[in-house]
Amino acid sequence: MERELALEFVRVTEAAALAAGRLMGRGDKEAADQAAVDAMRAVFDTVHIDGTVVIGEGEMDEAPMLYIGERVGTGSEPCVDVAVDPLEGTNLVAKGLPNALSVVAVAPRGCLLHAPDIYMDKIAVGPKARGCINLDAPVEENLKNVARALERDGRDLTAIILDRPRHAELIAAARTAGARVKLISDGDVSAAIATAIENTGVDILFGIGGAPEGVLAAAALKCLGGEMQARLKPEDEEDLKRIRDMGLEDPHKLLAIDDLVKGDDIIFAATGITDGDMLKGVRYHGRTAETHSLVMRCVTGTIRSVSATHVLARKPGYVHRRCT
Repeated sequence: MERELALEFVRVTEAAALAAGRLMGRGDKEAADQAAVDAMRAVFDTVHIDGTVVIGEGEMDEAPMLYIGERVGTGSEPCVDVAVDPLEGTNLVAKGLPNALSVVAVAPRGCLLHAPDIYMDKIAVGPKARGCINLDAPVEENLKNVARALERDGRDLTAIILDRPRHAELIAAARTAGARVKLISDGDVSAAIATAIENTGVDILFGIGGAPEGVLAAAALKCLGGEMQARLKPEDEEDLKRIRDMGLEDPHKLLAIDDLVKGDDIIFAATGITDGDMLKGVRYHGRTAETHSLVMRCVTGTIRSVSATHVLARKPGYVHRRCT
């Protein structure tokens, strides 16, 4: 992909963030998500790609826009697969909590895992601990190996885990091993990415979250030089069928980061909606608004931080309209 596309994808996530940010703290996660979807879809129409959504808002009969299989872009080359989460952390925006993002990952056709919307078990670390994790190893062993790689006392490690009843034993094991534990209510894409960015205070991610979010996180981690391992967690026969329908012969396979995202021709973009560990949220100043984004190209290893000021009256209606 041409490097100029990187900033085009930032425009896509900026639009979604600007639209959803208007609804921060208003308690309506569905409205915030719809605003992000509408804005992202509209800007995608202006991007010069022939894109197919492989991670999106759901199946065709579940989502009117950005559904799996939908074509996005102007239809011109390059031909790419697109993974999107217009609003990663709908509850976070609804409650005005940190770390809500708008995210996009793009790679050549066939390079992103077509993960069904089911659970996925994950472990993720940054580049300094790459090669030191094993999803099938005990929590204590993973923490010990990561502490050694980071040249830290194990008591100084921070594990980030979704605060869910299913993680009670995992949380207890991390605490018993002596690690600090950061529990989050939502948003495991931003949590996984944080393990690979200095000064976020996060060293390792454990736990079960969404499979689509796992692919998005893997794309970012690959750009950052981090590592992720994962395994799909089907709950019933319907989940197993969906996995096989998407081309995965072994639904219980341990998935390395190269299984989740193939090759290195990957672009990942994210814009903050609420303030977080990596990105500032949207700031509105009457006639203007500020956004803070990251965009990464795996092939070059370039990571750009993009701060932008937007004149709202010159943005399309889905961005500058006022909420009532």
